[in-house]
Amino acid sequence: MHPYEIQRLLRQRRKDEVLVLKRGSLYHAIKRLLASEFIEAIATTRDSLRPERTTYRITPTGEQALISWLREMIAVPRRETSEFTASISFLVHLTPPDAIMQLEERARRLEAEVAAIGVVISGAIARVMRINLLESEYLRAMLEAERQWVRGLVDDLRRGRLTWNLREMLANVHSAKPPKHRTKESKS
Repeated sequence: MHPYEIQRLLRQRRKDEVLVLKRGSLYHAIKRLLASEFIEAIATTRDSLRPERTTYRITPTGEQALISWLREMIAVPRRETSEFTASISFLVHLTPPDAIMQLEERARRLEAEVAAIGVVISGAIARVMRINLLESEYLRAMLEAERQWVRGLVDDLRRGRLTWNLREMLANVHSAKPPKHRTKESKS
């Protein structure tokens, strides 16, 4: 396929929901794949006044690399950070009532995303095999798990099991004395 066709197919198959690929980054990736000899150009064509389009195919070396990368990515869990993970670490800067409002809004949006993915899966299952929908199933499961966690956090905030006062916390930090440093002689 040529890059434009690859991008169109990714959108058609809804892979753009799990892969963030801009046209420029796709062309950059193709250059890297070519340089590594994982793909090769097999034809260049032109339709009327449109720019030339080069069609590529995977090489045997590329197939081996794909299988190797895929095995590792499936077998080895990685911590993939997100904006949400980072923002949760700063939740203390909101008041508990404000945090509840923002978390409830997140839960509502997550519910909508879970429902939308469910509709996509239901509509697609009649046309494609389940193997083609696994990433959508996984995404839905992760979003649902996040929604449940957020709802649990909101419940803890509402029941007072989780609370804080940033001003008090900062005052305690500023009033705390620094620990004394011990030397080898003072340890014995």
